[in-house]
Amino acid sequence: MATRSQGRPRSIETEQVILEAAYRIMATSGLAAASIDAVARDSGASKMTIYKWWPSREALLIDAFLRQAASMIPLHDKGDALSCIRAHAAAYVAALNSDFGRVQLAVIAECIAGTGSAKPFAERYLAIRRKAAVAIIRSGQKQGSIRASGPAGDLYDRIYGTLFYQYVFGLRRLTGPYADRLVTSVLSTT
Repeated sequence: MATRSQGRPRSIETEQVILEAAYRIMATSGLAAASIDAVARDSGASKMTIYKWWPSREALLIDAFLRQAASMIPLHDKGDALSCIRAHAAAYVAALNSDFGRVQLAVIAECIAGTGSAKPFAERYLAIRRKAAVAIIRSGQKQGSIRASGPAGDLYDRIYGTLFYQYVFGLRRLTGPYADRLVTSVLSTT
């Protein structure tokens, strides 16, 4: 016999409002300001609801970041694989040049400070997006739109590792044309 869950079901609208509030606070006031109290005040949700739905502040902040990433950096797999990766890399560069870049670094730092590693961030953000992009690259290799013959994961890492490294250390101002040239140089060579 199935058991009934206790309490009201999770409201998608309330969840969205909470996640939007958490991201907005991180983006405008910094990660330190994004306390559960501040998110509750800004969203109008109770602290009890927030604690019920997220096991920790870190989990809430990662989810808020993930929601923003999904809207700012969509990864489409329809059409030519090379074009899909070019569009995604350009969107990633645009996101890095916005408040998203600062928030991403802050969330990674919070994960490292809280757990000693960036593993929670890598598992919930990077691994999922990396897997999807690697599948697109593999598909492009099979179809011939991507001529590079190396392992798809290595090709992905060369593109996105380069963009992230250059952003974090300020080695260059990232632009859409630069991202396009990088993707072309990595994926169009044999």
